[in-house]
Amino acid sequence: MTMLILPGLVDAHVHLREPGAPHKEDILSGTRAALAGGVVGILDMPNNTPPTVTADALFDKQRRFQRQAVSDYGLFLGFDGEHLDPVLRLAAEAVGLKLYLDETFGDLTTREPGALARLFEAWPGPGPVAIHGESPSIAMALALARRYGQRLHVCHVPHPDDLLAIDAARQAGAEVTCEVTPHHLFLDSTALERLGPYGQMKPPLVSPDDVARFWERLDLVDAVASDHAPHSRAEKESAQPPPGVPGLETTLPLLLGAVDEGRLSLERMQSLTHHGPLQIYGLRAPEDSWVEVELGDPYALSEAGYQTRCGWSPFGGQQVVGRVRRVRLRGAVAWEDGTCRVAPGYGRPLVRVG
Repeated sequence: MTMLILPGLVDAHVHLREPGAPHKEDILSGTRAALAGGVVGILDMPNNTPPTVTADALFDKQRRFQRQAVSDYGLFLGFDGEHLDPVLRLAAEAVGLKLYLDETFGDLTTREPGALARLFEAWPGPGPVAIHGESPSIAMALALARRYGQRLHVCHVPHPDDLLAIDAARQAGAEVTCEVTPHHLFLDSTALERLGPYGQMKPPLVSPDDVARFWERLDLVDAVASDHAPHSRAEKESAQPPPGVPGLETTLPLLLGAVDEGRLSLERMQSLTHHGPLQIYGLRAPEDSWVEVELGDPYALSEAGYQTRCGWSPFGGQQVVGRVRRVRLRGAVAWEDGTCRVAPGYGRPLVRVG
């Protein structure tokens, strides 16, 4: 059996549900899922309950991660649309500022133009302003980034034509990066008939033709991030299913399957899942860390049986390549043959470059 050694993945878009909804995912289960997927570092989004928009909320979340995380991590700040000064004072504590310019899970949507302009002008970094937005909101954020010389990162790009707009903004001098998700590369809108509510997400799945365009324009993309957003089966099967799907454990085998098919080079895959995320957020890779993957014949992903607390995957039945056998993190074997080998609290904040 062939073994492949890779740099550990850094997933720059993860929604662990603690605080607020640990029945969906808590910090321990989510970071175990990360290790199971070959992910040594995650960046956690701020749309918890309560949202991470104040010093108290951020420091509480930091303490929770310090006690429970088994992978390394970074935390985002959010913005409630009103209280700008506290967010600016906390900027150095976060990997970036996440703005929700269109509706999704949670209540942090911010659309007021004046508030957004003040924020783009004042945000000191060092992390970028990262946005959730549909195409019109992306255009607005690109204009604000150019006007104020602000670093911008576009999360889970919703449509392949947005990649052209992002590239045009770069050519015009904007400092902007972007990511796409595995579900926008490996699923399309025709899967909704099979998946039903388990395929509902924000932004939604696109047509098969648009998936093909995402692949054609992948050279314009800086990172692949899972947008791991777990919900329980009961919630997904309710009258009002929330948007979001899990993905921490499936990104690596899906992408290795694409490498095996010749759709992606191994070097480009490593750029999208390791080097790119670290460069976007100005972070250093954990020292003495790597992932050992067993290569073999392609196999079908399971629909259940994952480390994530929600226990299901929208990618069930997808043909993939590679099984994570061992993860080394900062000199210790953190994951081996399906078992977490480090204690809660072994995870550390990802270190900023410089």
